[in-house]
Amino acid sequence: MKYLKGERVVHPGMPTWGVGEVLEEGGEDHVRIFFVGAGEKKLSLKHVTPLRVSGSEAVHPVLDNLRISKSASAIRYKSLPESIQIFLAQFPEGFRGERFARHERDYKDKANRQASDLLGKEPFDALLAAGDHAEVVRRALKLINSTNLIYPGEKISLRDGLKSEAGRSLFSLALHGLLHGDNSFESRFSGFAKVLDGIGAGKWTTATYFPFFLHPDRYMFVKPTITQFAAELCGFELNYTPQLNWRTYHSVLGFSRYLFDALAELEPRDMIDVQSFMWCIAPGTYADGE
Repeated sequence: MKYLKGERVVHPGMPTWGVGEVLEEGGEDHVRIFFVGAGEKKLSLKHVTPLRVSGSEAVHPVLDNLRISKSASAIRYKSLPESIQIFLAQFPEGFRGERFARHERDYKDKANRQASDLLGKEPFDALLAAGDHAEVVRRALKLINSTNLIYPGEKISLRDGLKSEAGRSLFSLALHGLLHGDNSFESRFSGFAKVLDGIGAGKWTTATYFPFFLHPDRYMFVKPTITQFAAELCGFELNYTPQLNWRTYHSVLGFSRYLFDALAELEPRDMIDVQSFMWCIAPGTYADGE
């Protein structure tokens, strides 16, 4: 029996592997399949006959955004249960435990409250009505300086780009649009990214920091290396480029929502928990010790 690239299948004897996708047209003897619960497998068709599936049974966010790593990082795919075990090895009580709060959650909750106080809709509207762009910038920089999530050099680039009144005005209007505008989030994000690029501060961390802390129920903070590592571990394609663009951020939001839903047993509260989970499972962070 031959299988076609892209077909969705299940292994009749390994239900824990979940749904898989055929990676290339198979011959008479073997077929390569990527299974959500096991990664890539080369199966002998002499010993097993994968079962084709369709409809809702064939749908899975990872397979719909599948990335088969060919990068030099050689990061091995991990099923979600494996990644959860890495996370729980560091935080046995999960997202609600005292250790997680101390290491990952408390300071981000503080930044979330600060974001509402400084750049919530009412105070932000009042600042724009008064034309006080300098105060908007002061508050934005204060929020960025409240955590260590953005590298010092990136903070300096933003600060330097906001020294002129023209830069402060453009930034203030674009940031208000990003956080409180009525247009599609795609257009608001793209407009803010364009302004950041124009003032020499077009970094993923800077572009995603403000919506993440003001609306952590909806938006994700992008730490490029960590986010890419986490996505690669999960086999999820981010369409990443260093230049700010909506396609990449849309993929990040899809990956984040997938993790949020898939981690339901751990009861994540919002994207703050999901971002911390990404950080914890990525190589070089908690996965290798504190």
